[in-house]
Amino acid sequence: MFASLPQPFTYKHNQRLITYWLCLGLFMLFVQILLGGITRLTGSGLSITEWKPLLGALPPLTQQAWQDSFEKYQHIAQFKKLNSHFTLADYKAIFFWEWLHREWARLMGLVFLIPFIWFIIRKQISKNMIRPLLILFLLGGLQGAIGWIMVQSGLNDTDVRVSHIRLAVHFMCALFLLGYLLWFTLKMSIPQKAVAYIPQLKHLTLAILILLALQLTYGAFMAGLHAALFAPTWPDINGVYIPQEMMSNSILYNVIYQPLAVQFIHRSLAYIIGMLTIIWFISAYKAPQYTLINRLKWLPLLLIITQIILGIVTLINSPFHHAISLAVAHQFVGILTLLVFLTCYYLSSRNKAY
Repeated sequence: MFASLPQPFTYKHNQRLITYWLCLGLFMLFVQILLGGITRLTGSGLSITEWKPLLGALPPLTQQAWQDSFEKYQHIAQFKKLNSHFTLADYKAIFFWEWLHREWARLMGLVFLIPFIWFIIRKQISKNMIRPLLILFLLGGLQGAIGWIMVQSGLNDTDVRVSHIRLAVHFMCALFLLGYLLWFTLKMSIPQKAVAYIPQLKHLTLAILILLALQLTYGAFMAGLHAALFAPTWPDINGVYIPQEMMSNSILYNVIYQPLAVQFIHRSLAYIIGMLTIIWFISAYKAPQYTLINRLKWLPLLLIITQIILGIVTLINSPFHHAISLAVAHQFVGILTLLVFLTCYYLSSRNKAY
């Protein structure tokens, strides 16, 4: 997954600003993903029916401009079938989140581009850093294009929301971009001598990362299908532990489209990841005390426990309005868990040649 990334850099004093810049990018990208989650949970994603990369930076500034934007929204199925009761004030509320999501993306572009040019002019970026940074820009542009294609797919007379599959693709591409940036930042900021070679822990961490990626994909499926509303109960699923609906159609259809099957898989993956994290903690506890991985050993376990508790609380509160804030917190901890395990993978993957 990360084989194409450059070899570790030698950390120099003049690279400190570059590291700060990359950390700022990590923070902004993290916020952008959370804004995407809020946009989805509030049903705001289809509120802006046009894509104007430059001219769309400003929201409607006059009452007539607001009315024109609202009228365009009234032509799509989401308004006709779901939100026909909306007033202009209601429309402004959902418009805000989609506008902020897009505006934050524009701001990220400037935060990445302007310092990049400045570092190039001052010759503070080495040649082996230029390629991964250019790949980062391309991935960011691709992510924006995927986002618009996803939105455009819902601007019609039949769909009240975009496909949960397109939503998952958009979400996972964003996480890949975030992971790529984190990996690059780690190579810039952590000396290779501080990285240990612990093959058993490395392989276990990789297995957890793969399961986390699958789990986050099913988290997107849960959000896209509103699957929590079909069974807001725990530890059972509407009184049973294996829903009968899982067998009602083909297996492939169920694991992707059937809300109760999606919820069952999402729950099961959480339990599996939880048990593997306990094993991971025991393995990390045996790592040499001088290693960074040993110092971080409690963090993944605490995050997984928090995430499972948040998932349960979000699920049983899903019929209520305040569940949106719980779902955002659940997403926040889930992404943070992925980043922490990715960091642990890096810290246990020192080349044997060193």
